[in-house]
Amino acid sequence: MTRRHAGSALAALAAWVSRPGAAGQEASAEPTKASADTHHQHAIKKYESLTGGDKLVIGMLVYPSMFLQDLIGPLTVFESLMNKEIHLLWKTTELVGNEEGQPKALVPVTPTTAFKDCPARLDVLFVPGGVPGTLTVMEDPEVLAFLADQGSRARYVTSVCTGSLILGAAGLLKGYRAASYWATREVLRDLGAKPSRQRVVMDRNRITGGGVTAGIDFGLTLIAKLRSPAYAKAVQLYLEYDPQPPFNAGSPDKAPRLAREFLTDMYAELVRAAHATARRAMARLG
Repeated sequence: MTRRHAGSALAALAAWVSRPGAAGQEASAEPTKASADTHHQHAIKKYESLTGGDKLVIGMLVYPSMFLQDLIGPLTVFESLMNKEIHLLWKTTELVGNEEGQPKALVPVTPTTAFKDCPARLDVLFVPGGVPGTLTVMEDPEVLAFLADQGSRARYVTSVCTGSLILGAAGLLKGYRAASYWATREVLRDLGAKPSRQRVVMDRNRITGGGVTAGIDFGLTLIAKLRSPAYAKAVQLYLEYDPQPPFNAGSPDKAPRLAREFLTDMYAELVRAAHATARRAMARLG
């Protein structure tokens, strides 16, 4: 074979080897949304020992004038679970915004499930906080009856922020340690509960979180119970939950005096109203 013929043969061989699918090679292709989704599903299957488990049924109360972050924080965490069924619960499935007389809700919430259609047994019954809605719901017979019924069977009875006051008004926190928003924490005593300053409190099957942003800590704590600490850590990384606040003022113990005095003064009458509402709730419970 001449040098010219040899060069031609090598060029032909190189072209054959480099062609799509040749010599066992897979065809290279630009990644797409579809290929990313396929890889995502394969990874989930690969780590099924971490993410797997029986289906979890989670019911989350929504109501007018709740604090949106109280709902969205835990909901974001719960949506990270595999094999779950989440219900946003209210009397009807009509849009839920703010109470009459309050500013229009910028982000109203659409319930997915009416009370009458709620599954009979929930793995998690969750109640968010938010005033003035909390005080209204604490005296709503229909809501309290629904919570008392579901709470009697739920695997975990839970709340964030002033949602614990609603659980208490439904008779679900008597004798339990519980957390609440810092300004309303002592109202829990009027409801037969034992107030705790912890950010997340676990007492038997009652798990309650402190104010607003504690909802993410609460959600991760609950995932560790429902699945495993390893899964909860993976979810924390997925959410890149690595709080580094610009100020060290996130609790009454740390906040400067002016901030503490301002909020204490602003909430003074609301706290008195919450105590009175709690006492009426206990009187009805007998």
